[in-house]
Amino acid sequence: MFDSVTSVALQSALDGLSLRQRTIANNIANINTPNYRAEKVRFEDALADSIVHGDGHATATTARSLEPTNTNGNNVNLDQETLSNIDTVLRYQFATQAVGGEATSLRTAMRTNS
Repeated sequence: MFDSVTSVALQSALDGLSLRQRTIANNIANINTPNYRAEKVRFEDALADSIVHGDGHATATTARSLEPTNTNGNNVNLDQETLSNIDTVLRYQFATQAVGGEATSLRTAMRTNS
């Protein structure tokens, strides 16, 4: 069951979301660093494609933001990072609930068949 496309996709999503949370924290920590370019994490398109192809494995990638910079060359936008963090936390909570639901189903099935 834990090798199903759903299980693998959920783990890939959790990995991508975890990387996004770390990246957002790093961006915010560098908000006043001259010439710092914010990073963005992408994995949703790769994850969707892998699910369509029956795999579920997807690797998150990071890339420097191409957003305009302020006068010191930094392009971290605190409002954008805050909203992205809220979205990421909610998605992570949803994914962990889904993983927990799979584990509960497995425990129930094991009790039923014993």
